[in-house]
Amino acid sequence: VQLVESGGGLVQAGGSLRLSCAASGRPFSDYAMGWFRQAPGKEREVVASISRSGGNSDYRDSVKGRFTISRDNNKDTVYLQMNSLKPEDTAVYYCAAKEAPYRTTYYNGVQSYHYWGQGTQVTVSS
Repeated sequence: VQLVESGGGLVQAGGSLRLSCAASGRPFSDYAMGWFRQAPGKEREVVASISRSGGNSDYRDSVKGRFTISRDNNKDTVYLQMNSLKPEDTAVYYCAAKEAPYRTTYYNGVQSYHYWGQGTQVTVSS
């Protein structure tokens, strides 16, 4: 599967951005999806993950209540709505896909994912 992210940019603290990740190739509904980020000098970390069905999701603690992951299996797209952005959210954001045997399971480990997009830069100014 090929993944292409879009929607990154420069925003002031407190602002919002919506990231999109369009998939092509095998049926999108075969994949659990995740959003990750990597800031300079830091390891890549999970931001949010969602099951194949979209019915189950998880978030890292620092974004809970501010970010929302969703997916549209008819449009082969996963989204990350980011509200109340903070300077510490600045990073390159990546979407990732994992072939998953179960429709209700999400995955949070970087090593769990097989396919990655090229990343989109999110910069939050103070």
